Amino acid sequence: MPQVPQTFDALAVRAWCGLALDALGRAREEIDAINVYPVADGDTGTNLYLTMESAATAVEAVFDGHEAGGGGDPGPTLADAVRAMAHGALIGARGNSGTILAQLLRGMAQVLAGADAPAYADGTGLGLALRHAADSARQAVAHPVEGTVLTVASAAADAAGDAGGDCGAVARAAYEGARTALAETPDRLDVLRQAGVVDAGGRGLVTVLAALVETLTGETPRGTAARGPGLHARGGVHTVAAPCADDDAVAGPGGPAFEVIYLLEAEDAAVARLRERLDALGDSLVVVGGDGLWNVHVHVDDAGAAVEAGVEAGRPYRIRITHFGDGDAHAAGAERAPVERVQRAVVAVVPGEGLAGLYTEAGATAVLARPGEPPASGELVQAVRRAHAREVVLLPNDAELRHTAAAAAEQVRAEGVRVALIPTRSAVQGIAALAVHEPERRFDEDVVAMTSAAGATRYAEVTVAERQSWTMAGICQAGDVLGLVDGDVAVIGQDLTETALAVLDRMLAAGGELVTLVVGDGAPESVAERLEARVREGYLAVDTVVYHGGRQGSVLLIGVE
Repeated sequence: MPQVPQTFDALAVRAWCGLALDALGRAREEIDAINVYPVADGDTGTNLYLTMESAATAVEAVFDGHEAGGGGDPGPTLADAVRAMAHGALIGARGNSGTILAQLLRGMAQVLAGADAPAYADGTGLGLALRHAADSARQAVAHPVEGTVLTVASAAADAAGDAGGDCGAVARAAYEGARTALAETPDRLDVLRQAGVVDAGGRGLVTVLAALVETLTGETPRGTAARGPGLHARGGVHTVAAPCADDDAVAGPGGPAFEVIYLLEAEDAAVARLRERLDALGDSLVVVGGDGLWNVHVHVDDAGAAVEAGVEAGRPYRIRITHFGDGDAHAAGAERAPVERVQRAVVAVVPGEGLAGLYTEAGATAVLARPGEPPASGELVQAVRRAHAREVVLLPNDAELRHTAAAAAEQVRAEGVRVALIPTRSAVQGIAALAVHEPERRFDEDVVAMTSAAGATRYAEVTVAERQSWTMAGICQAGDVLGLVDGDVAVIGQDLTETALAVLDRMLAAGGELVTLVVGDGAPESVAERLEARVREGYLAVDTVVYHGGRQGSVLLIGVE
């Protein structure tokens, strides 16, 4: 049997995230199929998978960063790894179930990454982390209900606290306690008993804990097969709504019509007031996070009021509003006719809210990427599914997202969707591709035209250096303005507008017909006017178009076709 860790350290966190992601991937459809509470939308397994994928990706990024430091780097600490896991889950949390899982992982991190955190956790430390995880998740839910994942988490923590021994023994006890509680969920919640199923979120947590056992013992615990004991309650499977492409929110009779989810930058006191306001507006309220960053999930009838409450509390972003009204294809009910797929769609990753609106108006499905937090492949897969098309053109709009987009494309191809990945490296290349998109022509011809338009567009960005570093243009200091052309630093300056003008001149020296400017929130108000004037006065027969990108990674994006 291969060696396994006797303690819970950074490597164990990494292994756990990977095993949990694989296990949730295998169990996803089964968990989706038993999802009847709080609403029968059939997507709990998918949301848990996407949340864990975001956590695993964040942990891998921490390890990659240390490996880039060379052989002398000792690697990440336990605190580094669990903080990354918790942060990744928080920003990638999907639906009610994913939001609670994010808080469970955050609760563990608060114990394992505290001020006096050890280099590794023993059995006692792991038990304390599981206890705090269960308690903090319960506190994050406005109105906790027994017979749900909260009950399963509490049972796991109780069993872990009574276990004693090393980490493997504690993990086994937590898994067995959770598994027993899961089988009893129909006794605690009538909707589960009537449907003949156990709680879907609890089933997902049992899967995650089984992966923890495997991480710490090298053995797969009993009852973890796709249809193993504990998956369905007392005989038989009750068929519910087929898995859908979005979140845990389907309006039942008399229930709220909208699910609203957003990340929120806000102070603790403002979040306390936000909880009260959202609790009065709707139900299924879960607010998780801390240290200035929160994930907010609520079901309401007035989606605008829920977003306005977030604006009053702080700065909401990654806002997603899902309406499950009478005509929605995601709503349960055998009498509802399936929605016909469209022939072709475009799915694009965009760096700011303004561009997301622009792409959406042009008919694309936009995936918003916050600076420093690129979407995972699962998020792109979900976006392709939401597009509900037979043919999809995928625009990653970032060189570093090419492999992520390729993995997503491969997954949806296996589902029968024809996908073409155009390797766009900037949002301005995506704009150029979208401008020539014609759904009526043959798929291959459309892809060739879009690829040609993107390839004929040179791209640049103007940003501010965060630290001293070597570049192709020399050494830059923190605070210097950098002008990057086709991904390489070409200009280092002190003034943003002057640097942008230098970059524009360099790009137009090789000719061009159209300049596209995407101005971010951090740009001076006059920068677009100065650049437009430079084009008008110095380059005949060159047109300029300006878009406002909102909060994006770069202060300014420039495209030249």
